[in-house]
Amino acid sequence: MSPMVTVPPRAIATPCTKVCVVDGASGLCLGCYRTLSEIGGWSSLDDIQRAEIMAELPSRRSRMEPAGQGL
Repeated sequence: MSPMVTVPPRAIATPCTKVCVVDGASGLCLGCYRTLSEIGGWSSLDDIQRAEIMAELPSRRSRMEPAGQGL
């Protein structure tokens, strides 16, 4: 018998920046701009679903009011 070759699992693309703070008004993480539902289900999404969400993130970020403005 030949030795079994173990292949590590393929990495999942993620926009996570390890800044996990959810904005109460928008419901978006201030690090990656995903919803809690998107974050929680990220590993079960397929590549196309993740790409669709990642394509929305720049517009979500631009809609967020910069910290300190409007005060």
